[in-house]
Order: sequence, then structure tokens, then C-alpha cells
Amino acid sequence: MLRNLPFHLSAIRQAYAEGLSPADLIGECYRRIAEAGDPGIFIELFPQAYVERIAASLGDYDPALPLWGVPFAVKDNIDVAGFPTTAACPAYAYEPASDAFVVARLREAGAIPIGKTNLDQFATGLVGVRSPYPIPLNTVDPDIVPGGSSSGSAVAVARGLVAFALGTDTAGSGRVPAALNNIVGLKPSLGSLSATGVVPACRTLDTISVFALTVEDAYTAFRSAATFDPADAYARDIATPALTVPPAAFRVGVPDAGSRQFFGDAAQASSFAAACERLAAMGADIVEIDFAPFHAVADMLYAGAWVAERYTVVEDLLARDPDAVHPTTRAIIEPAKGLSAADAFRGMYRLEDLRRAVAPVLASLDLLCVPTIPTFCSVADLEADPLGPNARFGTYTNFVNLLDLCGLAVPVAARDDGRPGNVTLLAPSGRDATLAAIGSALHADAAVELGATGWVLPEMAPPVQTAAQGEIELLAVGAHMAGLPLSGELTRLGGRFLRRARTAPHYRLHRLAGGPPMRPGMVRSEEGAAIETEVWALPETAMGRFMRGIPSPLGIGMVELEDGASVHGFLCESQGLVGAEDITAHGGWRAYLASLAVDA
Repeated sequence: MLRNLPFHLSAIRQAYAEGLSPADLIGECYRRIAEAGDPGIFIELFPQAYVERIAASLGDYDPALPLWGVPFAVKDNIDVAGFPTTAACPAYAYEPASDAFVVARLREAGAIPIGKTNLDQFATGLVGVRSPYPIPLNTVDPDIVPGGSSSGSAVAVARGLVAFALGTDTAGSGRVPAALNNIVGLKPSLGSLSATGVVPACRTLDTISVFALTVEDAYTAFRSAATFDPADAYARDIATPALTVPPAAFRVGVPDAGSRQFFGDAAQASSFAAACERLAAMGADIVEIDFAPFHAVADMLYAGAWVAERYTVVEDLLARDPDAVHPTTRAIIEPAKGLSAADAFRGMYRLEDLRRAVAPVLASLDLLCVPTIPTFCSVADLEADPLGPNARFGTYTNFVNLLDLCGLAVPVAARDDGRPGNVTLLAPSGRDATLAAIGSALHADAAVELGATGWVLPEMAPPVQTAAQGEIELLAVGAHMAGLPLSGELTRLGGRFLRRARTAPHYRLHRLAGGPPMRPGMVRSEEGAAIETEVWALPETAMGRFMRGIPSPLGIGMVELEDGASVHGFLCESQGLVGAEDITAHGGWRAYLASLAVDA
């Protein structure tokens, strides 16, 4: 039984509920590690007896703990008390007295760390081969690089050795290895996961990331760890609401034909186009945009200020023992010695110019979708050219943290040649839940193998569709609904789609005079009908700001739903109906818009 147990949360929880002991599951975990026969995955595999003692300390099964008895791995630039942190550089190693903040939060949620995983040294690289230790083997094809810098963490998950693993992500290290190993890579909003106890690469851009076999598992681990840390100067208090269903409609920006870069890989281009078609089938309005400004931001990451940030981490080591640093890593970082403070400021000024250029594009969309990687490369390619293939991997990843976006790498259908397909969904900071909702549906639609395990995506319980603590439910009636012109007013304030809903049959819907944009007005009437609407969750702290922008004759009142519940929602004052068109017979604003399109 244990040999066939999928290491994803739903299967592990069910096994524990049926009486499996954590000690037995940990034993199976170590059996799988031995059977994998890949010495490059772990830099430090904790003694099995030590891990079994942690498991025994959990006591009786507690389903209230979201990660009870779940084994996970930790990238070896993140502290675990009592074990060395090396950042893949033995000369840099130190033994921390306490767990990293995030590791401690995961342990409080019941998770069990089993070892420290390999990485590109000092988290500098996207290929996974810049390490003095044996190189982890790609789980799909050992001739392909495993991806970095979080190589060992991704491989451990893709092989089914652990349920999830922590990586870090500055330039794509939490996304590229996911794409190369057919798994999920969650790169959260900057500051949502504490950096206390993490060896920095670029402290202003770093985030811990999460690898898992499913979006739900990655998001559960993320939520369990996302507690505000006042000791981290870069921490932010970012909401992490429960996972919901995806919105019925949403606008997705994709690179236009002139700015798509696949470096001659036709199979990758075809895979990305197919993924966009699947998003469209899910309700996405696909909008092609000029990606040149995003590529310009990406080009900045290994120039100027941000290379100097990497230099601050290893400056002392380079001064006393330069040969201790991997030759490729040293070649990337050492040019920072020649940079001045003026160079750093010039870089920051240039970045702000580019941020301003892309801001209106991002404001017009709900999210972006990009290829996680533009093409594949082999270990032999890296031996011939240690820098070129790595730079290509960063085409769609390097700009993300510089622009303060959250991201989610999601497996999609395999390419024509059998290699794994993967795209990354991106959105402004704070929209992690929206990405997870859409990413989960996209992953389910792909119906692909989980990693290299042969396991299939489990059936998930229907996601929670109510507001979380600190949120208020808001009924959208017209242009604020998902994918319509004013939905950005909600998402920019942290709003998230919860569910479609119908009002009780006591309302009439009108198209108000004036515009653009066209606006509906809903009024209560005993001679009314049920109206199709959407329920959104909006942070309570943002409700006042949102209401200040609502123009007369519209306002927020209590609206009765078909199921008897009442929620805050848009209503119209009766005097606003002068010159309005009664469109109740259409049953909702979307249906009315569709009728206009048919007439046109």
C-alpha cells in the first residue's frame, strides 16, 4: 500500500485518517530516496531516526493542522536548526541555532523537514549545474538540466520523495525547475513569506518559493507559512485567502507575435499557443501585448545594482578564498567590484521608467500568461556554454520580481515531442489567490502526469467560496464583473472573485443613460426577476476607498440572493432611471452585452 501512496496532501491525509502512522510514512519516504539513487538531490539528508522522533512528537492525528505529518524538503540556503546551511558552498557553511521563520511556521502546521537540497551556488543560476556537489538528475530526461537554482527541491518533488519543497526565487529559481520537471512552482508576492533565516541572493528581490505536485498543495503550504514577520524589514502583511473557483471571465495579457522569443523551438511555441487556447476556453479574453518593456526589465537583473546586491553576500568570501566560489558564479558576481553608487542609481532610475511604462498595461489586465521557459537545454549545452543557455531561461522570469509580480508555474499538456509543457501566470502583488484559482483549473484541464511519478491529479473538494476573515462579500452587477472594463477597480484593491450568484426574484435591471462605460442600475421591485451577478471578496480595509469612487445614482446596499443570503451589492436610486432602458428580460448584464454583440 505504502509503495503506491501518492505523496500529495489529499492522499496523505486520507492515509492518516485511516490509521497510517507518521513513522511508517517517513520510512517510505526514505525508502523512495534510496531507490531514486540520485546523490545530487540532497546536500544534507537528515538521519532517519531524527526525523522519526519529530514524527512521533506530533501525537495523534490532528486534521486541524493543514500539514500534519507531511514530509518536506528545504533548499540549502534556508536555515534548519542543527544542520549546516551551505548555499552550495562548503567554505561558506554555518550551523544556525534556529529554524528560518518559514520553516518554523511549517513545522507549527505539522510538516516534517527531512533534508536540505542542492542548488546553484548562492542561488545564482537557472540551470541547476553550478554546484560543487553531484548534480541532480532531471526527472523527465537525465540529459536535460534539472533547472535552478532550486534544483534539488524540484527534483525531490517531481520524483514523489516529499509532498512539497521550499526553494527560493530571485530570477526564476522557483519557476524554471518546475517547468523542467513537470511540477507546480509557486512564487509568491514579495514579502509575503519572511526572509528571516535565508541566505540572500538579492535581498530586495528574493522570496522563498514552493514546489508541489498540485496547485492546491503548493498554495496550502504557502498559506501555512505566510505570517507577517516584523523582524524582516522587507516583510509585508499580504492576505492569503482560501482557494476559490476561478472567475467566469478574465483578461489575460500574452506576448504578441513580435515579442515572443522561443529561440527556434517550434514545439515550445506550439505548446504555448495551445495553452492560450485552453485559457480562452476557460473564459479568458486573450490580449496580445508588446512585451518589449518586460524584456528590457529582464535584461537589467544581471546588470548594475542587482549584481552588486549579490556581491554583498559573498564579498568577504571572495576576498579571503575566491577559489571557494564556483567559477561561473564568480564570473557573474565579480564584475560588481567595478560598479559605483552612481551606476546603482542609474539602474534604479531606468527601472522606474520601465515600471511606469508597463503600469497601464498591467492595470488593463487581470493577469499575464507567459512561457515559463522559452526552450530546453541539455547538460552538454551548459558544458559548452555556461552562460548563454542560462540567460535564455530567464527570458520570461527575470523581470517578475523587479516589477513586484507574483507568479505560478503550472504544467500544461505535453509538447509534441513529449517534453513537459508549462506556463507561468503572473499578476501584481497580492493576487496570489487569483493565480492559484485559475492555475488549478488550468492544471486540471491539462490532465497530465504529476511530475515523473505516474500519479494523476486527485479529485479536489470544492474550493471555499466565501469571504475570509478581514474580507467583505460584495455583489458585482455590471462592469465590475470579472473581465469587464471596471473589474480592475476591484482587483487593484485586493478583490478576488468568489462565485457566480443569482439574486432573489425581486429586482429589475436597467441600462442607465450616459457613458461610456455603459453601466447597469439594479433596483428592488416586487415585479422583478432573478438577476445573474457575481460575488467578490474585498478586504474590509479597502471598502471605503472603493465606495468613494462609486458615482451617483449608484450606491452599495444589501441585496437578497436566490439562496436567501444577503450581501452588500450595487443598487441604483430610483431617480437614476430617467432615460434608462429596462433590460431585466435578459437576466443579467453579461447576457445583455452578448445581445448587443449579436445585433452588431
